[in-house]
Amino acid sequence: MDKTLIIGATTNEDRYSNLVIHRLRAKGYSVQAIGKKSGSVAGVKILNEKVPMNNVHTVSLYLNAQRQPEYYDYIISLKPKRVIFNPGTENPEFSNLLLENGIEVDVACSMVLLASNQY
Repeated sequence: MDKTLIIGATTNEDRYSNLVIHRLRAKGYSVQAIGKKSGSVAGVKILNEKVPMNNVHTVSLYLNAQRQPEYYDYIISLKPKRVIFNPGTENPEFSNLLLENGIEVDVACSMVLLASNQY
């Protein structure tokens, strides 16, 4: 099953990365998460390292542009169909790299996409 990978996940219930995991799970999406601190959100374990994954359809970013370079090669290696740059994560350098590798770039809010059935 295709899945969404949340990068920048947190157990902090006030953060959008946490809320989007709950919304994705409620809508039946398969979700994996990577964050700075381990924990669990809506039954999804937050991993602390970049592990190999198969069938990643969407990567939803919750890291600012300065923190993204360490994930460039990893995300490209996953060969997702698209990467969503949520508000505050916009990064023209990484967007161009993704496009060069045939990966769709979506500068949008995952929460809005889910709420409007455009995810």
